[in-house]
Amino acid sequence: MATAIGAGISLIIKRGDFKALALGMSFSAGVMIYLSFMDILPMSIIHAQQGNGAEGGLGETAGYALAVGMFFAGLIFAGVIDYFVPEHIGHEMVEGDDAQAHKRKRANRVALMTAIGLSVHNFPEGFSVFVTSLENVRVGAAVGLAIMLHNIPEGVAVALPILSATGDRKKAFWVSTLSGFAEPAGAIVAYLILMPFLTPVVVGAVLAATAGVMVYISLDELLPMAKEYGRAHDGIVGAALGMAMMAVVTFVIGK
Repeated sequence: MATAIGAGISLIIKRGDFKALALGMSFSAGVMIYLSFMDILPMSIIHAQQGNGAEGGLGETAGYALAVGMFFAGLIFAGVIDYFVPEHIGHEMVEGDDAQAHKRKRANRVALMTAIGLSVHNFPEGFSVFVTSLENVRVGAAVGLAIMLHNIPEGVAVALPILSATGDRKKAFWVSTLSGFAEPAGAIVAYLILMPFLTPVVVGAVLAATAGVMVYISLDELLPMAKEYGRAHDGIVGAALGMAMMAVVTFVIGK
């Protein structure tokens, strides 16, 4: 529902507003880069190194090596997927109405990749809430609240590029909202299927790979498109806003 709230915020953007699209793309990149390096990767290192107390990790050196290795494995995996996913249209120079269509099609593809990346990120978050709630319901509720606050800007990050690319408000809203459903799906899968196999080390490895996927999408797709579609500094402004949003949310949660 928090993701849906974020999606709803994006509905005021007009179709074809490529300045807003550039800011939306770079905002998405800022959100994902900040989450990857400040949240997900440190968490994955702790999981891999220390475990959860009841089940130990790999130790300082091996745990760090596993997490970092899986981060770069996620980068490579995203690159391979991107290589084999064909563009709707090429990168050739186009003019006039064709240029507008070119931008919208490219933006739509990248927006869907962003939705997939954040869905992958959301899946282990649902598992995290499930596991912490098993230990202590109050702690689990606090973790759930933290993730809820994170998901509002994530909803904007997914919906805004889709809306700018297609002008379809329903599609932007529902694709963004569905990306949030990966979290309860993660909890359900953890409960029904994966609980016996998901050791802290495995969770740490999955988190690190997720961070790698998100960083690849940000650096290879979102920021270059923001620079192409916006003015000179729109990309860095949007990325900074996305990072600042997540930093404030994290600080408030910490308090």
